[in-house]
Amino acid sequence: MITASAVDYKGRLSRLHERKLVQTAEKKRIRGYINGDDHGIVVPPPDFQWKPIPNHPNGGFYGFKGWGDNYRSLLDAHPVQVDADDALAGRFMFYLSSMNHGWKPEFDYSFLHEEQERYGIVHGIGGPQHFAPDLKMGLDLGWGGLLEKIRHFRKINGEKYAEFYQAEEDIVVGIQGFMRRTITAIKETEAKETSPELRENLRGMAEANIWLVDNPARTMREACQWIAWFNLTSRMFNGDGAGGQLDELLKPYYERDIAAGAIDDDMATYYISCLLLSDAQYYQLSGPDANGRDMTSWVSYLVLDAAHLIGIPCNLTVRVHDGMDEEFFMTAVKYLVTDRQAWPRFCGDKGLTEGFMRNGYSRELARQRIAVGCHWMAIPGREYTLNDVVKINTAKVFEYALWEMLDNSSVKPSVDLLWEGFVKHLAKAVLCTARGLDFHLEHQKDVNPELMLDLLCHGTLEKGRDATDGGVEFYNLCVDGSALAVVADSFAAIQQRIEKEKVLTWQELATHLRSDFAGVAGERVCLMLRNSEKYGRGNSLGDEWALRVSKEYTRLVKASPTPKGRNMIPGWFSWSNTIPMGKQLG
Repeated sequence: MITASAVDYKGRLSRLHERKLVQTAEKKRIRGYINGDDHGIVVPPPDFQWKPIPNHPNGGFYGFKGWGDNYRSLLDAHPVQVDADDALAGRFMFYLSSMNHGWKPEFDYSFLHEEQERYGIVHGIGGPQHFAPDLKMGLDLGWGGLLEKIRHFRKINGEKYAEFYQAEEDIVVGIQGFMRRTITAIKETEAKETSPELRENLRGMAEANIWLVDNPARTMREACQWIAWFNLTSRMFNGDGAGGQLDELLKPYYERDIAAGAIDDDMATYYISCLLLSDAQYYQLSGPDANGRDMTSWVSYLVLDAAHLIGIPCNLTVRVHDGMDEEFFMTAVKYLVTDRQAWPRFCGDKGLTEGFMRNGYSRELARQRIAVGCHWMAIPGREYTLNDVVKINTAKVFEYALWEMLDNSSVKPSVDLLWEGFVKHLAKAVLCTARGLDFHLEHQKDVNPELMLDLLCHGTLEKGRDATDGGVEFYNLCVDGSALAVVADSFAAIQQRIEKEKVLTWQELATHLRSDFAGVAGERVCLMLRNSEKYGRGNSLGDEWALRVSKEYTRLVKASPTPKGRNMIPGWFSWSNTIPMGKQLG
């Protein structure tokens, strides 16, 4: 047996890093530029072919049976990949969700189309995942325990929920089969490997996976491997990217292995590096527990070190609070500055906790809501959020209100009148969005059910109900506004140049907007508006308008739940799926 001190972990990670760069270049060559996260996906063999089996005349697959049958088929056929330098097995090559045909046409929401288009609403109907599983549940039960749980509650709940339970069973059995085929590949790779060190690594990989097919994780390596399997299969299902509180998830396994002398810190860091390389999920580190105790541990440091060693962008968020370990905070800042890989991110506990409490939740529950997405939070396994999916383009709302006022010859234009119109149309946009969210939750289970995340939610398997259909405890639907700066700058520019300085008239503004600021005069007006007091300059008109717009947006979203009684939570976020912003005045 090779001693841990003799193992060249850095050499392994360096080779894995180089192969990652090659894989990324290959993806870019085949697929072209991709404006999105990497997700750990790899290119399939050139001769591999697989197509989903439709259960609808339009060629798509829908509902529990459509998704369950096709995912089981994909898992049974999916190529396996093993790397002797890696501590963990498994990679994924496809997104099942990208192979489908969109929304099921029988569920028509054309009654919302006019306002969705008018106000630039990214409505979220049919949007997948964007909430968080409870990975601890999976670590505690393992695939065998999950399968037993599915079968147990299927007997209790009866044939009414047979399609749901059959789909869940097909998924777990399919994953187990995928793992068994991977184990065979590990053994074949070991037989060909000439390095004694790597042969031993492959034996350990095979042993971990043989155990995990049916049993819960016992060791740190097994815990990392189980998380990797769940995350890559969940990504493959519908792109799910939510992880968990990684330091707390791994801490008991690390402490047990250290006490038994089974691992050292170099080995533990190597395991975590391989996990971060394989799944590209979003994880939170540190922060307070439900009682306010700082959760920073030595494992928190190891995760940062692991991300540093693998040398790729990692989706890690450090939760900052008053009682946190300051040395850990400074270590996180050091890696952000020195590695220049855009990690970790930082989120403030005070604002997140107290903001969520304003929705009627306790501080203890609010602290359980962790960062598991690019800008969003969720209570693992207990809350459905649809975070980062729904957007209202407030620039489109502003533009509509502006032209409604300018085109109405019976009114005298003013900033006050424009504000009234903006608020009126923003309220309509919020209501349209709320109606869309109700429609989504009424039909999503019959279109794009959350079968992977259902496995690790509290209540879904017990009830036989999808997470989108009342299977979980809390429903808090995120509604993001976008283009805050555009709207604030536009209000500020109009107020400053027309009403305060009187260097421009409303009629002149309308004329130049219609001509897209053509000619010398148009360019002059454009520059005048562009150089007004912008949002972000400090004590500016733009800052005042941003605050006013944000407060009004929050008030409108929180004024009432959706028509069917679901809670909505406002936020601001603009990114690559935000539709074109329209004309910017400022």
